[in-house]
Amino acid sequence: MRVPLSWLREYVDLPATETGRDVQAKLISAGLEVETVEQLGHDLKGPLVVGQVLTIEELEGFKKPIRFCTVDVGQANGTGEPQEIVCGARNFAVGDKVVVVLPGAVLPGNFAIAARKTYGKTSHGMICSGDELGMGDDGSHGIIVLPQETEVGKDAIELLELVDEVLDIAVTANRGDCLSIRGVARETAIAYGLPLRDPALLDVPGPNAFGYPVQVSDPVGCDRFTARTVTGLSPEARSPLWLQRRLQKVGMRPISLAVDVTNYVMMEVGQPLHAYDRTLVQGTIGVRRATEGEKLVTLDGVERTLHTEDLVITDERGPIGLAGVMGGANTEIADHAESEGTTDVVIEAAHFDAVSIARTARRHKLSSEASKRFERGVDPQASSAAAQRTVDLLMLLAGGTAEAGVTEVIAPSAPHTIAVPADHPDKVAGVVYGRETVVRRLQEIGCDVYGQDELIVTVPSWRPDLGEGNDLAEEVIRLEGYENLPSTLPKPPSGRGLTHRQRLHRRVGRALAGAGYVEAPNYPFVGEQVFDQLGLDADDPARRVVRLTNPLNDEEPALRTSLLPGLLAALRRNDGRGSHDLALFETGLVFLPREEQGVAGQLPVDRRPTAEEIAAIDAVLPEQPRHVAAVLAGAREQAGWWGKGRPADWADAVEAARSVAAETGAELIVRKGQYGPWHPGRCAELAVVTDGTERVVGHAGELHPRVLKALGLPARTSAMELDLDVLEQAGDDTPRAPGISTFPVATQDVALVVDAYVPHADVEAALREGAGELLEAIRLFDVYENAEQLGDGRKSLAYALRFRAGDRTLTVDEASAARDAAVALAGERTGAVLRG
Repeated sequence: MRVPLSWLREYVDLPATETGRDVQAKLISAGLEVETVEQLGHDLKGPLVVGQVLTIEELEGFKKPIRFCTVDVGQANGTGEPQEIVCGARNFAVGDKVVVVLPGAVLPGNFAIAARKTYGKTSHGMICSGDELGMGDDGSHGIIVLPQETEVGKDAIELLELVDEVLDIAVTANRGDCLSIRGVARETAIAYGLPLRDPALLDVPGPNAFGYPVQVSDPVGCDRFTARTVTGLSPEARSPLWLQRRLQKVGMRPISLAVDVTNYVMMEVGQPLHAYDRTLVQGTIGVRRATEGEKLVTLDGVERTLHTEDLVITDERGPIGLAGVMGGANTEIADHAESEGTTDVVIEAAHFDAVSIARTARRHKLSSEASKRFERGVDPQASSAAAQRTVDLLMLLAGGTAEAGVTEVIAPSAPHTIAVPADHPDKVAGVVYGRETVVRRLQEIGCDVYGQDELIVTVPSWRPDLGEGNDLAEEVIRLEGYENLPSTLPKPPSGRGLTHRQRLHRRVGRALAGAGYVEAPNYPFVGEQVFDQLGLDADDPARRVVRLTNPLNDEEPALRTSLLPGLLAALRRNDGRGSHDLALFETGLVFLPREEQGVAGQLPVDRRPTAEEIAAIDAVLPEQPRHVAAVLAGAREQAGWWGKGRPADWADAVEAARSVAAETGAELIVRKGQYGPWHPGRCAELAVVTDGTERVVGHAGELHPRVLKALGLPARTSAMELDLDVLEQAGDDTPRAPGISTFPVATQDVALVVDAYVPHADVEAALREGAGELLEAIRLFDVYENAEQLGDGRKSLAYALRFRAGDRTLTVDEASAARDAAVALAGERTGAVLRG
């Protein structure tokens, strides 16, 4: 909301020394967000005067039309002689009054004016447009043409009110009253402790039977409708300069007198209005819900298909306006002209349901100044005063006559009252204000307050956001000053720290960060098309998603069942921006719908919910296990003088999974697997044993080329994902000191030849079991394939076996016996034979 300081001073007698910055500080202290104070005309320097065009000579031979004009500026130029000016505009004629800037002046943007030769003539100044003076568009798209009664030589800076300060206020959704000069003036008056001249306090005639006929069929959608009629408006009447300038300062473009007056009153009082050309309205004006398929051409020229929830204004033909949003083109006010302008108008000042207007505006993607106000809350009691103010201005500016008929359709309603203890604001703020202060502050915002210890507060009609005691407490606190609240640090009970689960998640994050991964949290929303891009089977459980009723993005209406879509999207974005060597990870919740869907009950707000109530809520929520995932692309080790470096591959993804498992204390089983987005020949299935049962907890490896192409990922991208909750259940992360033996290790190397399809994991498991308790560690250090030496379809796996006893030095025979037992069991289970 843009608020000119000059307009604000009409309703609050601010000290003459107060600047826009001073008012800004006061309003911010009172809780309004004043973003900027615009200094209009601060860089403008005269002489800038009113002139009258005496002659116009058309200059020929140039690429664009050029005119050489003589302009009477009175004594402003010191000589009284006509001023010679070259101008390219075409929207003025001989005899017109215009704005002339003379040599020596400076226009906004530090544009100095001097006499200069151009187009073969010397131009002594310039005839100005609104844009050149920083006024904005006045609808003419050219030179400012002033009314004929304007005095020649008059100071145009004062005439056009070019010097002013404008406060730009970011109005929150609950403060619709501040989307008007009236509302901001009320806050200013409270902040300064000054009286308010309320522009809505007018003498308004009561309703009678002679007004324009109105029928409201939906009193819930429209609880108040005021109609007034003005006839005999002058078609030639134009909006006066002061009205045009005020509209421009608040960010609106002048259009025509009748429209400008309704916009002016809306900005002044906060009540949106609409003016209908009475000659174009046929029969009774009605308010009802639209029927399916009805169409309406709105004032912006767009034909709109209406929805059954849309509230519309109608006449005998059908819809003539989208209630609270925009009028229809079939009853549009005609612009001023010699003989075709509108002379008779019907003024509408109504109050519509906020939710209905908000939904209609969003449904039609049509946000207007009226809809912004209705959906934030408009004072229903101001409609009659706004209509009267509009009638008064039309009669004053266009010579119209107000018909005696006054129509008011009002749905019965009672004022909203709130019972609140007098010390409630004290308890909320932790400050003792006292009853007197609480009552005074509530009365300042317009409340009627009765009672002693228990206050009965009647909320003013312009504050629909005040619904309960806490809202009233907030009003007292903000008016007393947020800066006066004491700063008190919370005191948590001793002996409580992070939970076991929180400590585990932090350890996992530190482990991956230490391995070179960067944490990349993502939003938990996905579009279901990503499952096709990941190559998931049609019956894959991961395709069952929880859909959001009101998604932030229509393209991502579901909650994720995997962390990979978000991480891979982050990897793609970074790769597209030039970061090609990437290693990202994330820990976060995934959302798995339950087999039986339920509806959550409403928890109480006046007490802590019981354990049973919380359990009932949890029972209908989707399962939310925490996963950990990592993705890699590009170089894992950079090349340099020390070596060639190494690209990231599937083994790095598996190693990341091992690092996570090590933090949980779980023993990870790694074996060949095949699932969804991973390459079938380069995918590891990851499992753990929990409660005696083996459970698959994730996969790791290189992604399938089809997935890389579908998602636009770099070649050979690798990924891993694990169920962190299951790992936590399977592991025992109790810290254990390592056992240090004083006896030497005995190392035995074996190379086993097996069929190429035999997994290394099976061979290692057999060796480990066969070697027995003496085996300390086993490591695969070489894989060799050569058809000439090993035969077709065969491979060699070389392992280093480390043996050690805790109570003695092993002999060669003991180490060899353990090795032979390991080889024998591997041969029995996998068909392995010693190479050589």
